[in-house]
Amino acid sequence: MKTKIFFLPWILTMGAFLTTSASAEDTRLFELRIYHAAPGKLDELNARFREHTTALFEKHGMENLGYWVPLDNKDHKLVYILAYPSREAREASWKAFMADPDWQKAHKESEANGKLVNKMESIFMKAADYSPAIKPSKAEPRVFELRTYTTHEGRLPRLNRRFREHTIKLFEKHGMTNFGYWIPTDKPNTLIYLLAHKSPEAAKSSFDAFRADPDWVKAKEASETEAGGSLTIDGGVKSEFLKATDYSPTK
Repeated sequence: MKTKIFFLPWILTMGAFLTTSASAEDTRLFELRIYHAAPGKLDELNARFREHTTALFEKHGMENLGYWVPLDNKDHKLVYILAYPSREAREASWKAFMADPDWQKAHKESEANGKLVNKMESIFMKAADYSPAIKPSKAEPRVFELRTYTTHEGRLPRLNRRFREHTIKLFEKHGMTNFGYWIPTDKPNTLIYLLAHKSPEAAKSSFDAFRADPDWVKAKEASETEAGGSLTIDGGVKSEFLKATDYSPTK
């Protein structure tokens, strides 16, 4: 006697929903912000974020993804990434945040003995189509590595294809965690991404193994032969190791 298998419509519908959700494009706007604290003021800046700023960001519709400081922080930097539904939402959120009496009070009180920030950099970004889901995560202990690639004119699509088809899988193979990949909206030849490692020493071991991997050597050679040379400009690969702040939602 044959057993009949019935596929209920709701199961098929649920499967389709899960498939669609998993492959949905991340259309959010991301903002990488880098603050250079005034000398001796980084602890006070972190205190303001810990006690006031991050909560007020959330209040006004901004998503806190992570806050970091460089391991070798000679420039007294604070690095963080926010996410917004859109550029329009970003402008509305910041307008409301700046006008919030709680922010104005916290800002005034924190700078009673001098300003906390000497310089601020901001980069607007969109998620690369091959990026893993970008969301806060915790897996201590680990360090993060912020990497920025600048390509020759017109070669970013080839670099993205190499990451999409080869690099990110090989990173995972060699013990690196892909946190997020972004394309700056106003820098057409740039890729920014964030990796996580157990330690700087583990990062070195992972990259040594990665660079010696025959699959990587083959993929790199093929992509550069097709492009007629290196995909990145001389000195176009920048790396900085970071550690999460105690108030960061990602650690």
